[in-house]
Amino acid sequence: MTVIEETAPSHYARIGGASSVKAAVALFYDKVLADPELAGYFSDIDMTEQRRHLALMLTVVLGGPNEYAGRGLAEAHQPLGIPVAHYVKVGEHLTATLTELGVPQDIITDVQVVLEKVQDQVVSSGHGSGV
Repeated sequence: MTVIEETAPSHYARIGGASSVKAAVALFYDKVLADPELAGYFSDIDMTEQRRHLALMLTVVLGGPNEYAGRGLAEAHQPLGIPVAHYVKVGEHLTATLTELGVPQDIITDVQVVLEKVQDQVVSSGHGSGV
């Protein structure tokens, strides 16, 4: 008798794949760019490219195909001097976006765990708590 193991679908598959990730990225950046404390980080950024990078990274976080070949988080973010308070606000915008789009809570929780794990790569070590 052959036992076939059923693997649970990835979070990426559960939320609807690439089109859902793109929708989340679009709504997320609408929120971030409307936030006066955060918008300045993106004033000289090619937002089309920025949205593409985040979509690729979020795809990986959600268990989708890994096609990200950009800079690492620390390399991209440390020069920006991001304080903890701003990192937390970005996380709140991402959580609000995923909630608004009806993403299941277990997936949101897993994304929040990843955000906690990578915080030290993004937040500037020279800025203390930023609060």
